[in-house]
Amino acid sequence: MNDDRFDKKLSDSDFSRVSLFIHQQYGIHLPPAKKTLLEGRLRKRMKQCAIGSFNSYCDYLFTEEGMKEEMIYMIDAVTTNKTDFFREPYHFEFLTRQALPELIAMRNSSFRKKFQAWSAACSTGEEPYTLAMVLNEYALKCPGFDYAILATDISTKVLDIAETAIYSEEKVIPVLYALKKKYLLKSKDPSKKDVRITPDLRSRVTFRRFNLMDSHLPIAEPLDIIFCRNVMIYFDIETQERLVRMFHQRLSPGGYLFMGHAESINNMDVPLRYVAPTIYQKETQP
Repeated sequence: MNDDRFDKKLSDSDFSRVSLFIHQQYGIHLPPAKKTLLEGRLRKRMKQCAIGSFNSYCDYLFTEEGMKEEMIYMIDAVTTNKTDFFREPYHFEFLTRQALPELIAMRNSSFRKKFQAWSAACSTGEEPYTLAMVLNEYALKCPGFDYAILATDISTKVLDIAETAIYSEEKVIPVLYALKKKYLLKSKDPSKKDVRITPDLRSRVTFRRFNLMDSHLPIAEPLDIIFCRNVMIYFDIETQERLVRMFHQRLSPGGYLFMGHAESINNMDVPLRYVAPTIYQKETQP
């Protein structure tokens, strides 16, 4: 299909109905300044669907078939996924140095249940696998410590990559050599410059598709730590506050919330205590 069959521009009315739906259903705020970005992302889907105009694509999107078959791909197309192994490394240093010893001491020096971590908006898996490396290293030094990680994202595309757990050698450069030897497997094909997370470490992480606007998190146990980093910058303040309150509800007493470097809850009326930049804690007493 030739590009000249496509609308030159996304109309204001079509932009409004798509951006409003995305905001209402997924919390992502797309101001008018993002219209060009949305145009580019939707154009790719239009080509894949062989639909020749923005208006026709938007009409299809909101049909019963479109909601069932296309909506998930549209969300994959418009969401941004940027992550790295050991991104914002001071979070993992804080976790090992302060959060884990403190939480273990709070539970009489041992965990009777598994330590529960949630990587919200996990993208292609680098964050939860980093968490798994850090928690596994801690477990080796702390007999009786056990853990499980829930990793969620709204995008099925990135979850497929995360579950496969195969990364380029360039992608794992931030991982320390000692951890690479322990937790990464090289391809048997020397022509492939890829590595894969070891089966034992992969078994510690459960991946699920989850919309942060939903209230039914696919885990019943209270969470000891939540990583939700560089996600809330896409939400308006009202949505951010509602999300942080949900995090507070799901955290166990003394549990920690880790946020992205450009995010803060300092101007929100939420019941979490500031501990360090982008790190907050649920009070141990109500």
